[in-house]
Amino acid sequence: MALHRAARQTGWVDLSVAVTPLYVASMVAENKALKARAATEGPSAADYEPSDTRTSLAMGFLSVTTPLTMAATALLVPRRGPKGRLGRIVVFATAVTALVTTIADRVSARPARDERERQRVATARRVARVGGVATVAAVGTLASATSSYVMGTRRQWARRRRDLGRGPLAWAIALVGWDLGYYWNHRLMHEVRGLWAVHVPHHSSEHYNLSTALRQPVASAFGVWVPYGAMARIGVRPSIIETSRSLNLIYQYWIHTDTIRTLGAAEEVLNTPSHHRVHHGSNRRYLDRNHAGVLIVWDRLFGTFQREEAADPVVYGLTENIESHDLWTVSTHEYRAMFRDVARSTNWRDRFGFVVRSPRWCYARRAELDAADAAEAIASAAASA
Repeated sequence: MALHRAARQTGWVDLSVAVTPLYVASMVAENKALKARAATEGPSAADYEPSDTRTSLAMGFLSVTTPLTMAATALLVPRRGPKGRLGRIVVFATAVTALVTTIADRVSARPARDERERQRVATARRVARVGGVATVAAVGTLASATSSYVMGTRRQWARRRRDLGRGPLAWAIALVGWDLGYYWNHRLMHEVRGLWAVHVPHHSSEHYNLSTALRQPVASAFGVWVPYGAMARIGVRPSIIETSRSLNLIYQYWIHTDTIRTLGAAEEVLNTPSHHRVHHGSNRRYLDRNHAGVLIVWDRLFGTFQREEAADPVVYGLTENIESHDLWTVSTHEYRAMFRDVARSTNWRDRFGFVVRSPRWCYARRAELDAADAAEAIASAAASA
């Protein structure tokens, strides 16, 4: 990730990793407190479950490798010169695949009057399934790599007109700017299915404790995000931007707890354990609410705020839980479901819709296709009879 590389040139240390001993100590303390509570009040969804905790910790470890993945995707940027050769090849191959898929769509849409034509349609559908997935995956990867490269902090810093230094103004822009950018990126993760596939592992646990905070995505390189690097363009140093990222992440760690019920007046301004418990809820009233990082004012301002209601206790996890602690399953289940939906689509509107539209639309559209397939199967059976 360009942000990491540029920051390291100034001797920056990743604070969110440096405080790992604090993470460990706080989880041990919380586990002890939860066991004491369970002894008097009974077990709860906040308790540490060994398999669940191991998965969360493993994902936390793997998420540290994300910058390496981002660096690798830079090779796919279709720019001038030798460094952009692979990207240009991928663009050409994607265009060919899209053309072949479009032709296959038209062939498969023709009515089949005999066995030979039915075989032709079946072959065309197989080609379209493979070509559709390949095209959509390539377009997404190219868009992610290109946006990350163009809006990367290092490139934006190189194009700056001024250096705001290390004064209060630079820090205020970085801290508030990162938090606002995080709100919109986090919200988009819930409103765009392709980004939800990146983020959903964080919500996959049916438990809620400090270990859940470490259940971070390992595929964030494959997304298009609101660019934090824009702050470098106006003169904020990369080291300050990266420190703001670390502080924001560290703050969000401690709100993943059920042991703190309320912070009183601070609930009106800050993101708190209560507000973030709502965010992790699968209850209908809690879905896609409270996307804030540090300041809950963003949710209040943009209409996504929801208080925790005593009458509606939070149920953690997904609306359809995956019932697995397997690291591969947790990390990829939504990607696999998304590309299955893309594969069964017979037009580009649906193929890209299953990636860029909301999860709610995607699941509703999948139900429509299921119903259409069932009706087609019944009609085919009746015709054969």
